[in-house]
Amino acid sequence: MTMDLRAKPGTATDRTYAPSGRRPARETTIGEWIDRLSQRGGDPGGGAAAGVMLASAAALVAMVASYAEESGVERRARALAQAALDRADADAAASAAFGAALRAGDDRARDEAALAAARSSAALAALARDAIGDLERIARRVEPTLLADVVSAAAALRAALSCARANLRSDLGALSRHGGSGALRRTHPDLWTAASACDDVIARLDDLTRRIDTRASGAD
Repeated sequence: MTMDLRAKPGTATDRTYAPSGRRPARETTIGEWIDRLSQRGGDPGGGAAAGVMLASAAALVAMVASYAEESGVERRARALAQAALDRADADAAASAAFGAALRAGDDRARDEAALAAARSSAALAALARDAIGDLERIARRVEPTLLADVVSAAAALRAALSCARANLRSDLGALSRHGGSGALRRTHPDLWTAASACDDVIARLDDLTRRIDTRASGAD
């Protein structure tokens, strides 16, 4: 994990935000948050759910790293878990703003909100991509009894990446329908690169899971 987790306004570690005046994800129970997610409105929505999945993956990495006595991995994973929850809140805000712009019928506000939502999805994807190195590291070092936890972390991380990628592509699609794909690729190439970058990490996660399954079965 190489990301900078120092607090900066508007980023994953900006803890001043609570969507629609609600309490941040870190201050609600799991039951309360799931109930909010089940309600119509998209605040939170799929992107925020990806943040919670990423937080779960990071928490599992931290737990396994503590058993493996990988203090650096544990520290980074704990920081990532908190950043992912903040990212979930930020994505919920972006989703709410995009929905409001659509309802208002304001084309400029819609495009600005779609771009903000795309950047939020890209930021979440970047956090998730950075987690793969530490997950691979602890997978090589843990005892067999912890392999299932590593697979669970890989599955949660894969889900977070897949959801972030899907949301990013959806946001870009919304922009392309109104502004033209070619122009957007020229002005915001990083967003398309962010979506494609998820593919390689997902492939690595699938390979890691296969290798762990082989090791757990005693076939290696």
